[in-house]
Amino acid sequence: MTSQEIFDLNDQYVMGTYGRFPVVIDHGEGATLYNPEGKKYIDFTSGIGVSALGYGYEPWVEAITAQAKKVGHTSNLFHLEPPVKLAEILCKRTGMDKVFYANGGSEANEGVMKLARKYSFDKYGKGRHTIITLKNSFHGRTMASLTATGQDSFHNFFFPFVDGYRYANANDLSSLEAVMGDDVCAIMMELIQGEGGILPLDQDYVSAVAALCKEKDVLLLIDEVQSGVGRSGSLFAFQQYDIQPDVVSFAKGIAGGLPMSGFMSNAKCAKVLVPGTHGTTFGGNPICAAAGLVVQETLSDAFLEEVKAKGAYLCKAVEGLNLPCFGKTRGMGLMLGIDVAEGYVNKELAKKLIDNGLLILTAGSGMRMLPPLMVSYEEIDAAIAIMKDVLGG
Repeated sequence: MTSQEIFDLNDQYVMGTYGRFPVVIDHGEGATLYNPEGKKYIDFTSGIGVSALGYGYEPWVEAITAQAKKVGHTSNLFHLEPPVKLAEILCKRTGMDKVFYANGGSEANEGVMKLARKYSFDKYGKGRHTIITLKNSFHGRTMASLTATGQDSFHNFFFPFVDGYRYANANDLSSLEAVMGDDVCAIMMELIQGEGGILPLDQDYVSAVAALCKEKDVLLLIDEVQSGVGRSGSLFAFQQYDIQPDVVSFAKGIAGGLPMSGFMSNAKCAKVLVPGTHGTTFGGNPICAAAGLVVQETLSDAFLEEVKAKGAYLCKAVEGLNLPCFGKTRGMGLMLGIDVAEGYVNKELAKKLIDNGLLILTAGSGMRMLPPLMVSYEEIDAAIAIMKDVLGG
């Protein structure tokens, strides 16, 4: 089909819930994508952080194909090898104790918050159920995860929202202490606020929050839906903050392009959720888990160091352009943001770049760069050249 034919079918049959760019993706290789007519795009989105290994990565394709030939789904009433092996690797690499699998980031965060409330209910009884999140955060689009999201722009239309949430300013311990109370069971935060603008939290603040949680037996919940699975330059961003959370959610890159998510708990929380208290039909799908095993095999310590090096190279190259529309860069690994100067609109800049062959994202008022972790230096240089040509005037 041509791009126009696909546009027409989309307009006729697909709900208009996304502000899609007028681009059709047909196939890809590495960090480069092509439309049906052969137009080339350097991909700095990786499906919003999902396609960690890029496109056409043979070990990933082979693992999916081999598992599909064996069994595609059986439900969680039976045992399967791939999700068990993946859970073992995740726990050993993070120091966590148990894994629960789900399908998307919102669902993973719902499970995390259910676990926190049940932990507190089991130990303290009713009334200790409030979860504190940070302003400018984003935790999902289901009702509870949407309520947990600390951005007023998302809190509309779907009233009434879920009870039991309060918000504190990021990097402001006094703001957090002001909303603490005997009814709080958990504090949930992204270590790098993704949708809010690629804003890493301060080390001292994170350490203080972790200490506060330990003092009050309040669970520390870390949302690594976007920052996890190598994106920050370590397997999980919390490993660079020298903390050990009670529960960590993950999604996006975990299966390199297939729908998979979940959360890990420490030993304290490992037995909170028991049969009948939580579940999901497709979580731990063996094809997704087989893909996830390839992701873990690929993300060696040396590979993760290269992610950091590529991120530093990319930031230096963007700032070296001295474009009038761009300010400083920020972020960790290959989860990077660019400040947009006053007088410019990030969505307009994104459209210009996309029209000229660079797929890029926005976040907050800035730009967001999430290239596949396997992006080559040649592809980075090609993207920088597009920025210079398109935005340098």
